[in-house]
Amino acid sequence: MGILIVLFILLFIHIHGNGHHKEAKGNALSNCDLFQGNWVVDDSYPLYTTSQCPFIIKEFDCQKNGRPDKLYVKYRWQPKGCNLPRFNGEDFLRRLTGKSILFVGDSLSLNQWQSLTCMLYKDVPHANYTLVRTGDLSTFTFPSYDVKVMLSRNAFLVDTVNESIGRVLKLDSIEGAKMWKGNDILIFDSWHWWLHTGRKQPWDFIQEGNHTYKDMNRLVAYEKGLKTWAKWVEDNVDPNKTRIFFQGVSPDHLDGAKWGQPSARFCEGQKVPVFGLNYPGGPHPAELVLEKVLRGMSKSKHVYLLNITTLSQMRKDGHPSVYGHGGHRDMDCSHWCLPGLPDTWNLLLNAALIHN
Repeated sequence: MGILIVLFILLFIHIHGNGHHKEAKGNALSNCDLFQGNWVVDDSYPLYTTSQCPFIIKEFDCQKNGRPDKLYVKYRWQPKGCNLPRFNGEDFLRRLTGKSILFVGDSLSLNQWQSLTCMLYKDVPHANYTLVRTGDLSTFTFPSYDVKVMLSRNAFLVDTVNESIGRVLKLDSIEGAKMWKGNDILIFDSWHWWLHTGRKQPWDFIQEGNHTYKDMNRLVAYEKGLKTWAKWVEDNVDPNKTRIFFQGVSPDHLDGAKWGQPSARFCEGQKVPVFGLNYPGGPHPAELVLEKVLRGMSKSKHVYLLNITTLSQMRKDGHPSVYGHGGHRDMDCSHWCLPGLPDTWNLLLNAALIHN
């Protein structure tokens, strides 16, 4: 009987984590799919608190905005065949001394950039830092390490311009990419703004070559825009000098039927993830388009896909819901609370940088 109790305790610790999981070694990572696994409770989480991140954006600070439940910050991603390395901000900065990291994308890039800056600041709280926001560019710098962590807000990657006919989304133009050159690590993201309609739609027409359209199937437009981005990468990036990542499509949770809860009112009141290895709603259509475009790129210009889609689909509990900046007037099932899910995206980024 005593042996059975011991075995049960060991099994419980293995499933739920105890905050002291071993760090993954490089050779273990090479044989492991970091993006297949499950969520486990870990009492050593979260990786930081909002009080340890004085510059956190209020829209992501769900605790300060009154979210009463706390379990959502306790989940650790457990890959199926290995462990993610524990994050060490000082080690991260030392390894990247003299380098610049640029996130390019929409507010989900902002979510991940904000997470990384919080994780770093918590680990080196006595290091001087500067945070400068100029237009659509935010620059977070640790001068003593000579490391810049930047964010360029660019929802489509391709260009939107004002012309005589109105605002035009140009699927084959990417002049905005000029500022991406010269950075050591580029992390791209794009999807959510491709779905906007009505007053939230930031363009009046779509243009490709000499053809102008009032509208287009959004997945088709997304693929065309991504192909323009992919061609720019192939023509302009030396993979020996610059690491390229693409953040997989971050899902929203607006339809409870997709996670087996048809009565759910969006993501409101969700307190636990979807458990298991697969998301009941199936793969995300935009993620399939992204993977198709990346497969078509030259192998010599490898882009590392931070394939966060499925593991994020599981986290229906991780959104601000009514605990963003607008309360019940602004249900947010697209962005993510901090601390929270984007911290895991950065653990995966860190693992990729260590391994390579």
